[in-house]
Amino acid sequence: MIFYDTGVMMVDDLQIIDAGKGWIVAHKPALLSVHNESGRDLLSLLSRKMEDNRALCEAVGYEKSSRISPVHRLDRETSGVMILSFERGVAAWFSRQFEERRVKKTYLVVVHGVFDMTIGDECFWEFPLSPEAGGRNRPEGSGRKAPCKTRVTLLDSSPHYSLLACEPITGRQHQIRRHAKLSGHPVLGDERYCPTRALNYIKTRTSFNRLGLHSHRVSITLPGEQAATPFSSPCPHLFLEMVNQDKACGAPR
Repeated sequence: MIFYDTGVMMVDDLQIIDAGKGWIVAHKPALLSVHNESGRDLLSLLSRKMEDNRALCEAVGYEKSSRISPVHRLDRETSGVMILSFERGVAAWFSRQFEERRVKKTYLVVVHGVFDMTIGDECFWEFPLSPEAGGRNRPEGSGRKAPCKTRVTLLDSSPHYSLLACEPITGRQHQIRRHAKLSGHPVLGDERYCPTRALNYIKTRTSFNRLGLHSHRVSITLPGEQAATPFSSPCPHLFLEMVNQDKACGAPR
């Protein structure tokens, strides 16, 4: 059983985007932990799915003794592309690319407010951040801060909200969420960084019931290959629905 973006429990419908010798790319729904809820998290569900599909196991070299592990991080509240491995050498291959920042990640993000930009234009968020995440009152964190950079492209907008494509150039914990807050455009539904008033409005006055952050595309080089392969997960319907419904409502409140 898994949680889909609506928060509804589904049965036997976990989506595997692609798989190969020693690796799996899956769509992680929002509200599903990667590995912190044994028996109910993504790793547990994937293990059961693989064990039930003999043809897939043989094709990718998966055995019952294999242990699936994530090669990067994705918060419980965030949906989208998740890369995992079940061979030590493959895990090291992928992990090295993340450590050397050779992996390109693009997130789709719904934020509060509008930008003085034309659809398709881009800008950069360059707020310095500490290694550890802060909170809504101090999103930059405490202690020593390092330069951080996020590329932001405006995809769509309405009177109150904007849909963005965000590419973290550096890699701090909660970087996009913290940068969004510091820019004055917090992510919708962000329990940690969104102002309480805005959070309460979203909860009580709209149907948006999740964090507005989705891992849309991850480009990584597969074992034995030279060029990066992109893996994608479609934009959640709720993101588009939120912006379109707000457009239909007319002028800003």
